[in-house]
Amino acid sequence: MMKRHKIVLAEDNSTLSLLLKYKLEKEGYELLIAADGKQAIDLVESYNPDLILTDIMMPYFSGLEVISHVRNKLKKKTPIVVFSSAGQEDMVLKAFSLGASDFMTKPFSPNELVIRIKRLFSEFKTIG
Repeated sequence: MMKRHKIVLAEDNSTLSLLLKYKLEKEGYELLIAADGKQAIDLVESYNPDLILTDIMMPYFSGLEVISHVRNKLKKKTPIVVFSSAGQEDMVLKAFSLGASDFMTKPFSPNELVIRIKRLFSEFKTIG
């Protein structure tokens, strides 16, 4: 049996979190949900996920701080997909400069997210 990929989802919108949890678990992924950046960092450190999905604007630590922590303090190459509302181009550019792997503008299609996740896992398998 194939190992289930562990994904940390850092999103302060509980409705979106539940929707994504349902969709991604249905696709066979194991989801760990953080309601803020501090919880996200704790989950990443405790569970060493295969992928991180993070909103940029969150309480305690922003998604940018989560990316920076994963890349600089933990020295992990874990793929990171960033979510952001439209009109935050400077934040998106900062996220990529910190080491984000992909970006999606909110609102987005959960089906598109699943496709992007599958693509990242197949690319990561060939690199990592």
